[in-house]
Amino acid sequence: MDTKIRLSEQELELVLNADWILKKNAILVKAKKLLETIAAEMQEELKQKNIIPTAVINIAPKISKGENYQGLPYLVLDFPRFFEKENIFAIRTFFWWGNFFSITIQLSGIYQQTYSEKILLSKSILEATNFSVCISDDPWEHHFEKSNYESIENLTEKEFSQLILKSSFLKIAKKFPLQQWNEVEEELLMNFKFLIELLD
Repeated sequence: MDTKIRLSEQELELVLNADWILKKNAILVKAKKLLETIAAEMQEELKQKNIIPTAVINIAPKISKGENYQGLPYLVLDFPRFFEKENIFAIRTFFWWGNFFSITIQLSGIYQQTYSEKILLSKSILEATNFSVCISDDPWEHHFEKSNYESIENLTEKEFSQLILKSSFLKIAKKFPLQQWNEVEEELLMNFKFLIELLD
């Protein structure tokens, strides 16, 4: 039996080329710096408003890095962030290599109870601004496939209401193509402000 682990010609070409790994690392450094800049601007924005509970905004932003969300590198900025077993309030800014940037508001427990009616009343503007709602039972998936997110414009008032009020958590999210990298800081901050103002 031949047990040798062989490389294809393309794989061999890649393993001999260190430059693409160095470029990947440099891009991830830039992605982290981008999220750090956005986090600082988010903090400034929330200082000027009295919308989010103090217990939530007093927790510093956190950037997490991984190499294997569905096999690809990613970075996640959580701010505001409050994670308890039953009570979650988080806005997550996500960079996923080869796919997209996204911004998501995730609520459960007391925060879902507090803000769900305001989100329900905002269905028409969420539709108009291309947001989607999570339809999955797993709150920790980030992809936008049909099994995880549905565009809000495709849902009736009743369907949207059931997802917001009867699920164990709610997530509203919007994605941005990586081709918009040079404009994405402004887009993410604008949509962050929009999500915060929905709760007011």
